[in-house]
Amino acid sequence: MTQISSERIASIEARRHELAAAMAAPNLAPDEFVRLSKDYAAIEPVANAAREVRRLRAELEVLNGMVADPAAEAELKEMAAAEADEIRHKLPLAERALAVRLLPRDAADERAAMLEVRAGTGGDEAALFAGDLLRMYQRYAETQGWRFELISASASELGGYKEAVASISGAGVFAHLKFESGVHRVQRVPATESGGRIHTSAATVAVLPEAEDVDVQIDDKDLRIDVYRSSGPGGQSVNTTDSAVRITHLPTGLVVIQQDEKSQHKNKAKALKVLRTRLFELERERLASERAGARKSMVGSGDRSERIRTYNFPQGRITDHRINLTLHKLEEVLEGPGLGQIVEALVAEDEAERLAGLDEQ
Repeated sequence: MTQISSERIASIEARRHELAAAMAAPNLAPDEFVRLSKDYAAIEPVANAAREVRRLRAELEVLNGMVADPAAEAELKEMAAAEADEIRHKLPLAERALAVRLLPRDAADERAAMLEVRAGTGGDEAALFAGDLLRMYQRYAETQGWRFELISASASELGGYKEAVASISGAGVFAHLKFESGVHRVQRVPATESGGRIHTSAATVAVLPEAEDVDVQIDDKDLRIDVYRSSGPGGQSVNTTDSAVRITHLPTGLVVIQQDEKSQHKNKAKALKVLRTRLFELERERLASERAGARKSMVGSGDRSERIRTYNFPQGRITDHRINLTLHKLEEVLEGPGLGQIVEALVAEDEAERLAGLDEQ
C-alpha cells in the first residue's frame, strides 16, 4: 500500500482547522454555516485518522531513537523496543484506515435507498422467497435504526410477493446495501412440495440511491398519467374509485404503477418518487459507462442478472459467490442481524480492491 506522506497528513489537519475557524467567524450567514458544517463533518473522520497516523509515526521515531542511543540504560532500551514493536503493529492498520478514508467516495453513499425485490424463476416458491428477502432487509434496517417504508407490493396468492418496492432511509443506507443488487438463489423443500424434493428458485434484488427533487427535473409534458381502479390477487377490484395510477415517462419509456394507497394523490406522489429514483439511476449508469475504462469492483458491478448469493436451507448455509464467503447461520441472516456480517465483508472487499487499484496506478 502506498504510504501517505507527512505533507498530505499536515494538509488534512490544516483543512479541519481552517473549517473550524471559519465556522466560528462572527455574523456568518446561515446557509454558509450549513455548507461549512457539512464540509467539517466530511473532513473530521479523515483528520482524526490522519492525526492517529502522525501520532504513531512520531512515537515510533522517538522510541527508535531511544533504542539506538548508546547512552541509554539497557532496561530503558528494552522497554522502548517493546513499545516500538507494538506501534509497528498498530501503524499499518492506522495507515490503512486513513487510506480507506481518502478513497474516492460514491456521491450516493449517504443517500436513502430504494429497494426492489422481484420473484424470479420458481413460481409460487420464488414469490415466497422474495417475501423472505424483503423481511430480511426490513429486520436488518431495524437493527441499524433505519426507517423502512413499503412503497408498493404485489402479493402472491400463497403468500410472499411477486414484486415489492420499499424506501429505506437513514445514515449511509446506500453505502451498506448497494452490493445487494443481483440474483439471490434459494435451495429448499417448498411448502407446496409433497415429495420432499429440494427445489431451486430465485429472486432479484435491486438497490438504487433515492433521488431528491433537485437531482431529476421532470417536465409534466414528458409524462402520461393514467388512473384506473385498483385490483387485487386474481383481478378482483379492491377499490370503488379510480385511485390506481400508472405514470409513463415518454422520453425513456419507463412505466411506474402505484395502487397501494386509497388516495389517488398519494399513489401519484409515490409513483413519482419511484420514477425519479429510476431516472436518477439511469443517469448514474450513463456516467458509469462513460468511465468504463476505470477498474470495476467484483462486488460492485451492479449487474442485476448476476447470481450473487445462495441460501441453502437443508444445510443452513448461505454463500456469497463474489467473495467466496460461506456462513452456516442462514436463520440468523434471514432474521436480519446476521446480514451485517455479509455486508461488512462486501464493503471490506470493495475497499481492499480499490486500495489495490491505487497501488497499481
